[in-house]
Amino acid sequence: MKILELKNVVKYLNWNQILFDVSFEVEKWEIYWFLGPNWAWKTTTMKCIMWLIEPEEGEIKVFWDKWLTLDAKKKVWFMPENTYLYRHLTWREFLRFNWKFFDLDNEKLEKRVEKLLKKVWLEKAADKRLSDYSKWMLQRVGLAQSIINEPKLLFLDEPMSWLDPIGRKMVKDLLLELKDEWTTIFFNTHILADAESMCDKISIIHKWKIIVESKKVKDIWEKLENYFIEKIERNEEN
Repeated sequence: MKILELKNVVKYLNWNQILFDVSFEVEKWEIYWFLGPNWAWKTTTMKCIMWLIEPEEGEIKVFWDKWLTLDAKKKVWFMPENTYLYRHLTWREFLRFNWKFFDLDNEKLEKRVEKLLKKVWLEKAADKRLSDYSKWMLQRVGLAQSIINEPKLLFLDEPMSWLDPIGRKMVKDLLLELKDEWTTIFFNTHILADAESMCDKISIIHKWKIIVESKKVKDIWEKLENYFIEKIERNEEN
């Protein structure tokens, strides 16, 4: 069952076309990997889906509705590569603040906050101001923020940036856990080995176009790194 669908999405920036007929589909409860080299406009595509910027042409359906409806927004979250956090708040205060956006039951608040603190291994720093956090700690805060509303569709832009191998394993385990809890995950990352072991499908974007669409990872028999480079080089030749 398709939970996200893009058809012939076109985007311009400063009168230059940066997305050409981008089309792909994401099935319910998949971990879907959006892969591409630098300047492939992966983040731009994600922002079009989230309606943070508006495409000039094409159709985007989220939860079977055209564009992102108010009801859909309650079931979705987007974590950008560079998270923007209120540095004067503590980690615990920041989660409580985000909880208010969803009009959720206050009785569940503290249990949810404590659960999130443990999920990203930061419970010992819960009352420390975010201004004193390191980059890798802020990355974990952003990840916890992105799942506070228990989203059904989660968008992550480079969620493993700045994380060491232990932090990346934490993210990977968390994403697999979210999938088991019926969350669909759409993300991009350049860390091929981490993503290869947990993703169901990939699409590859290069030169502003989709060159591999919704390919099942289990059907790729060669190393993913070799597969990716081969597709990019072949597209360069064409």
